[in-house]
Amino acid sequence: MAAPTGPTVRRMQLGWELRRLREKEGKTLAQAVDGLGFSASKLHRVENGLAALKSAADLRALLERYGVTSEEDIEFLTEIQRGSLNRGWWAPYRSIMPSGMATYVGLESGARAIRTWQPSVVFSLLQTEQYARELLQTAKPVEETTTEFVERTIVVRKERRKQFIRKDSRQELWAVLDEAALRHTVGGPDVMREQYEDLIRLSKLDNVTVQVLPMTSAAYRSSFNFTLLEFGPLLPTVVQTDAAEGSIVSDKDTTVWSFSRRFDALRASALAPGETPMFLHRLAGEI
Repeated sequence: MAAPTGPTVRRMQLGWELRRLREKEGKTLAQAVDGLGFSASKLHRVENGLAALKSAADLRALLERYGVTSEEDIEFLTEIQRGSLNRGWWAPYRSIMPSGMATYVGLESGARAIRTWQPSVVFSLLQTEQYARELLQTAKPVEETTTEFVERTIVVRKERRKQFIRKDSRQELWAVLDEAALRHTVGGPDVMREQYEDLIRLSKLDNVTVQVLPMTSAAYRSSFNFTLLEFGPLLPTVVQTDAAEGSIVSDKDTTVWSFSRRFDALRASALAPGETPMFLHRLAGEI
């Protein structure tokens, strides 16, 4: 079994496996760490992917307590633990990311598939540099951010996009955009025309699907954006939503199921993917 990629994904995979093993043994957090060199709160953070387990010796002690004796299983989990300690490409930018954003970027980098609904603006991975800059500049006086924040955020966004659209990328993106998001003018007509042209180009990539939900459609539409990140059999799907003070990520089964239903409804009501280029060409002519 291959280990998941990316330090954030590996950290979450290790936590998920440790929680499963602990619950299988019927132990509480306090019982699991009794006599070990760290606290129950530390193990809680590790199990939820919020902190790395830095010591391989601590990992082996936990596995012994959970009755794991197979050297193959121990080595597999140790490999994941080592990988979780690596620094992702986004590490230098953590200080300028909103709360929870670094975790999201780490998950995004390791996801096999991304499904997203965007009712207000173009999804970040699909934004042109100028569209993103204008969006951030508009928010700058309101959110009291700095020019440095804007420029470093642009760098992070460009790198996220480059990682995603590189030729050897195995990630899939399925984005459903509300027509209102595409008609919401950011930076002026020239910026929007460039954005439309870029969306047309990206929608032709093998790993990208873009659909538009027309404003004339009476179908269901969620009033807030969300993104589902899928990792295959190694990790549960997680959902990310934006909040006023940052990004919220959850892997709770009922939450993921609820947002998956929302996405399926939105996707079914949107125009077919093959109609996206024609729709965008029409918007470019109208603006």
